[in-house]
Amino acid sequence: MSYDFTPLFRSAIGFDRLARVAGNAANAQAMPSYPPYNIEKTAETDYALTMALAGFGPEDVEVLQEDNTLVIRGRVPESNREREWLHRGIATRAFERRFVLADHTEIDQAELRNGLLTIVVRQVVPEAARPRRIPIVTGPAGSVMAPAAMGAESCRRQVEAPHAA
Repeated sequence: MSYDFTPLFRSAIGFDRLARVAGNAANAQAMPSYPPYNIEKTAETDYALTMALAGFGPEDVEVLQEDNTLVIRGRVPESNREREWLHRGIATRAFERRFVLADHTEIDQAELRNGLLTIVVRQVVPEAARPRRIPIVTGPAGSVMAPAAMGAESCRRQVEAPHAA
């Protein structure tokens, strides 16, 4: 199945990565269901990923952030002694789960307690990405001047007293 993002691109700029992620998710093969996990929003910019890892110790799990991807791998070494299983319902097989992270996202901490791995994810918006007011400058009629060509001082003068220049 393929999605057409053309209507989005008519009124949005810079969302090509989002379209690619959505397209990849739609085309992805069936996602593995092991190990089970929850994702919850804990604050405006904070999230918690909780994964059920019964039988895994901290030394058996690896949590990595590679660019905009969170990778969680687990592997429990087989015990050397022979066992005769009558029923084996607790899965301790090796796994790798990947989660795509939004831009400006960092992993705060990872904690394994009572068989639950909790990873705290925080979205940190840098100052440059926050909304900012853009000054509107005026100039002589019919002239177009690039803001970079104007000095900051003349730009400020034109905003404060546009007819005095």
